[in-house]
Order: sequence, then structure tokens, then C-alpha cells
Amino acid sequence: MFYFVKTPKWLQYLYPNRLWEMDGAKKEIYLTFDDGPHEEITGFVLDELKKYNAEATFFCIGNNVIKQPEVYERIIAEGHAVGNHTQQHLNGYKTNDKAYVQDILEASKSIKSNLFRPPYGRIKAFQAKAITSVNRPYRIVMWTLLSGDFDKSITPKRCLENVVFKISNGSIIVFHDSEKAAEKLMYALPKILKLFSDQGYRFKKLP
Repeated sequence: MFYFVKTPKWLQYLYPNRLWEMDGAKKEIYLTFDDGPHEEITGFVLDELKKYNAEATFFCIGNNVIKQPEVYERIIAEGHAVGNHTQQHLNGYKTNDKAYVQDILEASKSIKSNLFRPPYGRIKAFQAKAITSVNRPYRIVMWTLLSGDFDKSITPKRCLENVVFKISNGSIIVFHDSEKAAEKLMYALPKILKLFSDQGYRFKKLP
């Protein structure tokens, strides 16, 4: 499985209207969690964040919000941000444009946010234009770092190292509050929170 752990600058330049990282002048880190909410795994994430008074952003799948409304409400009640991650976790490259946009709008009935992250990072130009128009002013959020917690070929330790060795001020980091990623997430997240809190970093949610 090939992917960039750290997004190269040339890719950011190709898509300058998408959010890749935040202000690098401040000791702030932006943790994001995709694919939830999940009753147990999202609960674990929220418990760990609370220990460090950390904020984060959860890009939720609409169908999962419907299944786990109490977990979704807990995310909001504890001061975190949420974002739209489609209703059914669709790959934009493999989905009809109209169907893709409609799926996002369906998710928006449950997820009240102007933040949007395309599943797999895959969204076609027409789809992006359609959801960033005046009528649908979504902010497309990408990432600075992929933890790799979804990657079956790497160890939990490697997942941790992907973040620790490549992080910088203002990094937007992707984890997944999903069963597929649970082992690596549960190993890496507590260590990242402690290590960088001890170094004076603050964990912030996306505005």
C-alpha cells in the first residue's frame, strides 16, 4: 500500500484551496479522527483527550452518526469539532458526481458543520467545486500527516513513529476511530498526547 505519510509540498500547491496545515508559528497540533463515531473506540479517544484537556476534530460518517447518536453528542458536548465525511464513506473517484454530492448533503442532515474531508482523500474537481459554492460553502480539509493506523502492514510502533518523527507546528494529523485502526490508534494516541503535552504543545480543534 503506497501513501505519503507526510504530504509533499507540491501536492499542497496543486490544490491550494484545500486545508493542509495550520499556522506553523504556534506550538499547536491538530488531531483529526475519521470514520466514527464508534461506541467503544470513539469513547476511548474522548477519554484520552480529556486527560490532557486536548481538543480534536472528528470527521464523521453520516450512517455511523445515526447508529451512535449518543457518542456523536458526546463529541460535541466535550468541546470538539465535527466534520462531514459523507453518508456512506464514498470514494469520489469511483462515484457519480451527482450521487457523491447528494451523499454529502444526506450526511449534512446529521452533521452540522462546514468542514468536509473526502474519504481516502479522493474527490474530483467537479465534486469539489460543487460543495465549495456559495450555496454549499464547505471547507475541504486534507492533512499534513497520515498516521497509517489503517495500514495492516505496519506495526503500532511504526504508526507512532510516523507521527513523532514527522510532526511540525500546525500539523493536521489523521487517525481513525474505527475497528480497523483500533490496535494502532490505542497504542499511539496516548503516547502522542503525553509526549507533546510534556513539550508544551496544545492540541486544538479545527476552526
